[in-house]
Amino acid sequence: MPLTTQQKQAFKAQAHRLRPVVILGSKGLTHAVLAEIDRALIDHELIKIKLAGGDREQRQADIDQICETLGAEKVQTIGAIGVLYRANPIEE
Repeated sequence: MPLTTQQKQAFKAQAHRLRPVVILGSKGLTHAVLAEIDRALIDHELIKIKLAGGDREQRQADIDQICETLGAEKVQTIGAIGVLYRANPIEE
């Protein structure tokens, strides 16, 4: 279910103090990186990731692929930083 505008605003405020928990390096989006992002989403629900390298289009494509593969919602992207949210299915 897509996030509402009010939910996105609340998550942006919460994410402001967060540090990136996963850094996507020069090797790009690998299965290991996806597994680490998945684990971080399970543990924290709201995370920041840093996409080092690549141009704007590549970073956006990587974020879209992460969201599609892991069932996460993109809250926002600012430069090379993306904020993702996925509700923890255990708590629902």
